[in-house]
Amino acid sequence: MRVAVAGSQGLIGSALVTSLRAAGHTVVRLVRREALSDDEFSWEPETFGVPAESLAGVDAVVSLGGVGIGNQRWTGRFKQELRDSRITPTEVLAEAVRDAGVPTFVSASATGFYGDTGSHEATETDSAGEGFLADLVTDWERAATDNAGPDTRVVLLRTAPVLSPKGGMLAKLRPIFKLGLGGPIGDGKQYFSWISLVDELRAIEFVLDSSIAGPVNLSAPEPVPFGTFVSALGHAVHRPAILPVPGFVARVAGGEMAEEMILISQRVVPAVLTDNDFSFDHPDIDTALEYTRA
Repeated sequence: MRVAVAGSQGLIGSALVTSLRAAGHTVVRLVRREALSDDEFSWEPETFGVPAESLAGVDAVVSLGGVGIGNQRWTGRFKQELRDSRITPTEVLAEAVRDAGVPTFVSASATGFYGDTGSHEATETDSAGEGFLADLVTDWERAATDNAGPDTRVVLLRTAPVLSPKGGMLAKLRPIFKLGLGGPIGDGKQYFSWISLVDELRAIEFVLDSSIAGPVNLSAPEPVPFGTFVSALGHAVHRPAILPVPGFVARVAGGEMAEEMILISQRVVPAVLTDNDFSFDHPDIDTALEYTRA
């Protein structure tokens, strides 16, 4: 299979390129800078778009771009940056996929689509929730589905926070927990959905090799209350995780970002993957955190 990957320099994208090549696939990287090697093509959504030659003979395009949601407080300017880094690039890639006749377009999305699910197990058939993230993800997915064309199989990767030994949220949390300063945020009862980087990559390759279309929850099958997650993380780094952060303190410190990323409950389950007999290497939080210690 010949696969073009946009966003190939991020945590997921760089690992996906390596994994696809190890599996024997040919990978073309679409980069937002000067192309530096034969496997790279430069593209720019706001100006010249995607060069037609970059998609010649491509079987699938995987779009993984976007500024990190948790990079900073959500000011009005930053929220616009989050939208700009997702909506227009996805539209341009989807149009290029349509024009080139690429049969499969796999577009990044997020479990933020569901908003606050409480104790309800959200599956791919659930409708969008409320809040900035839910609205952003809805528009992000629409940019893919509305522009890829009727003959393209579109897969929407609703990814939960990715647990990795090399970066992501654990890179920020682990140093705090190693100092014994970790603990539950809010009441700790809100559900937390997640997926290991290994299972994220395996799931993406699984859908590439399948006929699955539409939204796919990339989350582990056993979401846990946030209090359980922090206890497991404390155990993984051999430190107590007993210093609570009251919800109002988190709101003051993190504003809208803390409200929608930490304090709401997201109990998301991967119904499409499990219905298609996908098996997880790290189905529970303990095995996932053990993997991230590598």
